[in-house]
Amino acid sequence: MQSAPWTAVRLVVALALWLVAITPVMYAQQADGGGLQFVADNVATASAAARLAPLAPQLVGGLDGSESGRTVALPAGFSASQVAVGLQNPRFMAFDDAGNLLVADAKAGKVYRYGAGAGSITASDQPPAALVSGLEAPSNVALHDGYLYIGETRTISRYAYTAGGGVGQREAVVQNLPRGGHSTRTVVFGPDGRMYVSVGSSCNICDETDERRAAILRFAPDGFFLGYERFAYGLRNAVGLTVQPGTGLLWATVNERDNQGNETPPDLVTIVGQGQNFGWPGCQPPDARPQEPGRDCAGITPPTVGLQAHGAPLGRAFYTGQQFPAEYANDLFVVQHGSWNREPPAEPKLVRLHVDGALPTSALDFATGWQTADGNRWGRPAGVIVAPDGSLIVSDDQAGSLYRIAYTG
Repeated sequence: MQSAPWTAVRLVVALALWLVAITPVMYAQQADGGGLQFVADNVATASAAARLAPLAPQLVGGLDGSESGRTVALPAGFSASQVAVGLQNPRFMAFDDAGNLLVADAKAGKVYRYGAGAGSITASDQPPAALVSGLEAPSNVALHDGYLYIGETRTISRYAYTAGGGVGQREAVVQNLPRGGHSTRTVVFGPDGRMYVSVGSSCNICDETDERRAAILRFAPDGFFLGYERFAYGLRNAVGLTVQPGTGLLWATVNERDNQGNETPPDLVTIVGQGQNFGWPGCQPPDARPQEPGRDCAGITPPTVGLQAHGAPLGRAFYTGQQFPAEYANDLFVVQHGSWNREPPAEPKLVRLHVDGALPTSALDFATGWQTADGNRWGRPAGVIVAPDGSLIVSDDQAGSLYRIAYTG
């Protein structure tokens, strides 16, 4: 049995950690500007691009500099090239301090590390030797305080990591996450030093019995101390998480419910604050319309931005580089994976949310062309990250490729 002094010490430490944890979140809730900023479907984002930054088709460069035979459309001055092929299902990525790129390949059950090279990474016609293997559908990687964290379906694992070096022994810092339904588990670390993990729903529309579902959970970095906290909920599948530089605001890309019509409801790109309920399954965004009569939709948090229904936003990255023109600074790039059941299909693409201060003011297409006019696709972008040189690296989980989008003027 623990002594009273030791119990008191544990309580003091717990209280101190709790206060540290909530301080940035309280700031975030005050700074989020309050409420829905706008809703923009594919017609609106295409129209905005035509007015502000028209897209022109161009051939994607191959690994050796030759043409790959594929075409994407980009604003004037931008180019796209392949930097890696031969992957199975590359999803989200992270750069280490030495400029190496870590890539989670869900189907392979592996994390790969691509070495730094001229421009961004060294081009490769096959994946390098796996840095970590034997994983359960890894969809996400994060680096924090000397560790590599990997989001697996049932587990958040971590490995001691040095940039360019090997990895330590596996530690399962979060175990027994629910299986079935949405399987990705995205990990990000907030300015409070805590670990945020998204867990999607088990279904399209249902009342969950496990409160961890359709939620963002918050943990200590080792996963154990104080257990977990349900940070926010009513988020059907918050696939992507990121922290906005300079503000500490937590943002999520959210895949909303299916089978409600081609244009209903919008998918979400939204700021997320502590204790907020975004309405799933009982209330539809963006205005918390009851899913069925009798549902109580009072107190539902409106999203920050609504995008094309069933467009499936996944990867996201605030532009922190210096390579792109000045008007791109701090803008948010969002990958739309494309629909699976919409008719006609919503296309895979990259959308740029122009940010003024802390909040987005417009949305426009930035990269399109993975889907042909007849609805067939030669690729589906999934993740996006800003490279050390200021270019963008985009993962394609259908073609098994990585692309580099650069500005050459």
